Amino acid sequence: MEIRNFCIIAHIDHGKSTLADRFLELTGAVEKRKMREQFLDQMDLERERGITIKLQPVRMVYKLLFKVRNLKLEILDSEQEFVLNLIDTPGHADFAYEVSRSLLAVEGAILLVDATQGIQAQTLANFNFAKKCGLTIIPALNKIDMPVHDFDARILELAHLVGTDVNDVKLISGKTGQGVLELLDEVVKKVPPPARDPSKPSRALIFDSHFDNHRGVIANVRVLDGIFKPWERIVLFQNDKDAEIMEVGHFKPAMEKVDEIVAGEIGYIATGIKDPGVVRVGDTIVLKRDFEAKKVAPFPGYEEPHPMVFVSFYPDSADDYLDLQKSLSKLKLNDAALFYEPEQSLIFGRGFRAGFLGLLHLDVTIERLKREYNIVTIVTTPSVSYQLVIKDGTVRTIYRASDYDDSGDILEIREPWVDLEILTPKQYYGSILSLVDNYRLEVGNVDSLGDAQVVHFKAPLAEIIINFYDALKSISQGYASMSYSFTEYRTGDLDRLDVVIAGERFDGFSRILPKSKIEREARAVTEKLKELLPRENFSVAIQAIVGSRIVARETIPALKKDVTGYLYGGDRSRKMKLWKKQKEGKKKLKQFGKVTIEPHVFYEVFK
Repeated sequence: MEIRNFCIIAHIDHGKSTLADRFLELTGAVEKRKMREQFLDQMDLERERGITIKLQPVRMVYKLLFKVRNLKLEILDSEQEFVLNLIDTPGHADFAYEVSRSLLAVEGAILLVDATQGIQAQTLANFNFAKKCGLTIIPALNKIDMPVHDFDARILELAHLVGTDVNDVKLISGKTGQGVLELLDEVVKKVPPPARDPSKPSRALIFDSHFDNHRGVIANVRVLDGIFKPWERIVLFQNDKDAEIMEVGHFKPAMEKVDEIVAGEIGYIATGIKDPGVVRVGDTIVLKRDFEAKKVAPFPGYEEPHPMVFVSFYPDSADDYLDLQKSLSKLKLNDAALFYEPEQSLIFGRGFRAGFLGLLHLDVTIERLKREYNIVTIVTTPSVSYQLVIKDGTVRTIYRASDYDDSGDILEIREPWVDLEILTPKQYYGSILSLVDNYRLEVGNVDSLGDAQVVHFKAPLAEIIINFYDALKSISQGYASMSYSFTEYRTGDLDRLDVVIAGERFDGFSRILPKSKIEREARAVTEKLKELLPRENFSVAIQAIVGSRIVARETIPALKKDVTGYLYGGDRSRKMKLWKKQKEGKKKLKQFGKVTIEPHVFYEVFK
C-alpha cells in the first residue's frame, strides 16, 4: 500500500474538524455507531469551546474506487489502497507551534478557507510556513452550502495566494460532504509519497507525546528511516537517554498495537520511560546499536518554541506544590510550547514561573490543570520578558515585574517588539489606524489581497497580548484578523506599577508599563479590585504606587453591624459606649488585619 502523509491547516472556525469527520466517515476509520461531531477533538474543553487545541493524528485506509469525469463518479477497473496519515491541527494563533510540528511530519497540506469569511491572518501565517517547509499545498474553499457574497472573488483570492489556477481550488462543504471525496482523491494524486528506505539505520522524529501510567511516555513519531519493533533498545538524541521499546502502533484513531512501524509511517512508540522530562518534542529516536556505532544523525530543522507571555503559578494550598510540579511535567509532554521553572515568593511561597504563546494558551492550561489534575492555582498578572541593561554592561532578562528594582544600577530597560500583521477589509483600514496611538504601533507596508488589505505594523508585545485583539474585532465589526512574531528588544520609557492592599504589596499585581499609561492603568486596577474584593470588618485601602508615589487609590468601606440593636429605651450613653468600642475595634483591625486574595481575583484583574 502507498502512503500519503498530510495535515489540514486553516484559521480558527474554518471547518478543519468537520472536514476531518467526513474523511473518517468516507474511509470507514470510525464505525458509524461511534461517530460524533469533532471526533478528533478528544478533550471536553475542545468541544465546549468549539476549537481544536491539540494536534491529533489518525491513520485511514482509503480505497481509490472512483474517478470524476464530466462531474460524474465512475468506478475504476481495479481497486487501489492508500494509507492516509492525517494530522488535524489547531487554528488559533496561540497554538501555532502545534501546526509547525505537524507540518514537519508530513509531505502535504490542505489549506482550508471558509467561503463566508475568506482568507484570514492565520491562513496567511500557516500557508507561509507550509510553503517554507516545501509541502504540496491543496487549496480548498469550505462551507459552499452557505450563502456567500462574491463567491468567485473568494475562489480567485485563494488561487492567487497559493499561486495556482482557479480550477485547482477544491469547492467543498465539510458539513454536507459535498466535494469531500474529490478532495480526498486530490490528496492521493498530488501529495507525494514519503521517502521510504527500511534498510537505512532507524530514525523517528517525535512530534508529540503523552504519559501513560503503565507504558510510561508514549512518543508520537514520524518514522524517517528504518524499522522500529518492540523490545529493541533505543536512544533519545538530545539527552542520550536509552530505553527499551514496550510497544509500537498506529492511530486508528485510538492507539492500535502492531508488530512494527516502518519508514514513511506515522505512529507511536511506548518508551517505558517514567520521567516525563526526559522525552522532548523535536528529539530524534534511534536504535542504540546505530547510535553507539555513530551511524545516524538527528533530524534537523526543529525549533524550540519561544514563549511570549509569562505568569507565575502558585498552588492554592502549599501542600499541593509537588502535585502541581508533577501535573506541569505531564502537561508539557502533551504541550511542548509550555515553559516552566521553579520560583519562590515571600507571599505565595513555592511556585513556578511559566511561559505561554498567548493568553488563550494560558487560559487553556489553567483549565486543564483544574480539570485533569484537580489543581487550583493562583496566577499572577501576565507579563512579557524584559531586558535590564546594567551599568557594568551586563544584560539581565526578567520575567515578572517584581524583579525590576530601579536602584540606580540600571541604565535602561528593553521590551520585546513584534511584527504584527493585520488582514482587514479595505473599509476598516482607517479605523484600524486609530489604534496606532493607544497601542504604540508603528505603521509599515500595506499590501492588497483581493478586496482586503494586509497591514504590517511594528508593535510592543505587551500592548497586544491583553485586549488588543478585542479592540481590533470591535472596530472592524469582527472582520479583521491578526498574527504576530517576535523580532527584537527595544529600549522603552518604562516604570513599575505596584499594588498595595491594606498596607501589603502584592507582587502578583505588579506590572511594567510605559510612563505615559501608568496613571490610567493605576485607576483601572484599583477600581477593578474594589469591585472584586469582599468587604472586611475594617476599611481596606487599595493603592497603586510607583516607587513611593501613590498614583491612584480606592477604599473598600468596612462592614457595618448594628451593635446597639438589642438595646431599647434607657440612656443614650450606653449606645455611645458600644459605638466607641466598635470604632476602636475597627481601628485595631485596620492596623493589624490582613486581606486574603482569592486565586480567581488575580486572573480576573488582567481579564
